Amino acid sequence: MSRTSGQDITIQGPDGAFSGYLATPANGAGPGIVVAQEIFGVNQVMREVANWLAAEGFVALVPDLFWRIEPGIQITDQTEEEWKKAFELFGKFDPDKGMEDIQAAISHLRRHEACTGKVGAVGYCLGGFLAYLVATRTDSDASVGYYGVRIPERLDEAAKIAKPLMLHIATKDEFVPPEAQAQMHGALDGNDLVTLYDYEGNDHAFARVGGAHYDAAAANLANGRTLAFFKENL
Repeated sequence: MSRTSGQDITIQGPDGAFSGYLATPANGAGPGIVVAQEIFGVNQVMREVANWLAAEGFVALVPDLFWRIEPGIQITDQTEEEWKKAFELFGKFDPDKGMEDIQAAISHLRRHEACTGKVGAVGYCLGGFLAYLVATRTDSDASVGYYGVRIPERLDEAAKIAKPLMLHIATKDEFVPPEAQAQMHGALDGNDLVTLYDYEGNDHAFARVGGAHYDAAAANLANGRTLAFFKENL
């Protein structure tokens, strides 16, 4: 990941203002990408994702999607206590309200002076689920989800997908069993706008640097596909 630095900003949403981390490319302008967080908040891992995207020429924004529950969450996956807190937040999170906040973040980026006007979204874990909903509910120009959870619960929305969507699936995902993966393939493989990639033998969060299941080869493959996808569609 890059050493690019960013800044914390304020985003105005339908129910109030909330914070976000914004990273801009060195040349000062580029397409926008909203980064939908994992269950650990806008932590250093998510900030580094934004920095990486900025180094690749994108204006990246990570909105604080837990602000309605507890603003400013920045925890890690390194302790049992933090995992307990993360799952507690996940349990309280309202994805429908979260989608309103993501749309607000997309709109914020479209208006930003550094953004070309095209805006996509990428998400991980909880954010991977939200990235799927981004494709069904927002005006995002392209979306990517990494090991999204709970997607089968919302496959009835698949007909609403109007812009390109890419999903990275870990075949050994402890939170997305084989039957759920099969449901996703069954509902989405026939859609020309959707591309699903399976990462054989990989577990949940294989692209989280420093995580227990991090796999550099799989992460680099997925990240390369993600960049190519965004550069083609944004």
